[in-house]
Amino acid sequence: MTETLEIVSFRLKPEAAADFVAQNGVVTDWLARQPGFISRHLGEREDGSWVDVVRWRSLEQAQAAAQRIMTEIGDCEAMQA
Repeated sequence: MTETLEIVSFRLKPEAAADFVAQNGVVTDWLARQPGFISRHLGEREDGSWVDVVRWRSLEQAQAAAQRIMTEIGDCEAMQA
């Protein structure tokens, strides 16, 4: 198997920015329970956008998690931000 990096760039809704990092524990905890999860790095860029880099053991495991995440935790505050 080849490791896979999932890289997501996004902007927050203005009203969500203050609590975003604190709210992300739900997402990190969910990811940590997924088969193939290795690590996650979340950071804010100088222009105010964000990048979320998730390392997976395989592309298939990354895709499987991507298919489930919105159904399972899509309504949490971090995902709605």
